[in-house]
Amino acid sequence: MSDESAEGRTTATTADDDGPPDGGDAAEPDEIDGDAEYEDDADLAARVEEYDADLAAEVADLASRRAELESELDAKAERVDELENALARSKADFKNYKKRAKRREEEIRERATEDFVGRIVSVRDNLVRALDQEEGADIRPGVESTVEEFDRILAEENVTEIVPEPGSDIDPTRHEVLMRVDADQPEGTVAEVYRPGYEMAGSVLREAQVTVSEGASGGGDGGNDAGS
Repeated sequence: MSDESAEGRTTATTADDDGPPDGGDAAEPDEIDGDAEYEDDADLAARVEEYDADLAAEVADLASRRAELESELDAKAERVDELENALARSKADFKNYKKRAKRREEEIRERATEDFVGRIVSVRDNLVRALDQEEGADIRPGVESTVEEFDRILAEENVTEIVPEPGSDIDPTRHEVLMRVDADQPEGTVAEVYRPGYEMAGSVLREAQVTVSEGASGGGDGGNDAGS
């Protein structure tokens, strides 16, 4: 009889050891669910509200703010895409514009060259006719007429001669100094034009070649000699 009682007490003690101790915290179903992921923010707020209404309100506010920020972020990302696409189109348009402008500039230059050559060949024809005259013939009038025609063509192209007057100041941008000579002009001024220059619309095509005066060479003291 006593053996059966002892066995019963042993079995009860083993069962108590397998279970939670007295006063221990048993796993609550709600606490286990707290670690689970909720479907959305509203579900999370609802679950929190079961325990703390104020905290649930803060969670709802945070969720609303997060939704607003995500919406703003999406809008800004969309705007960035729009700007990037607009920039790419602008770059392509500008590149095409540069190509068209360059092609047009080349066409204008070609047409201008063709027009100029078409007018200047007539000058050559006149020179050839002058040379074809009989030997001993006076070709000066023909040459003069050809020069006049050539000058007219240059004037139409806004080309003018650079021919500084003797005694005028030297302009380094328009005059090329060949040498210094004794001359009656003031020292450092143009003495003589060796070869004229040309300019077109204010742009120098060729400088005029000039000599520069060093002043008159030493003259005798004639006045004093006469007085003596």
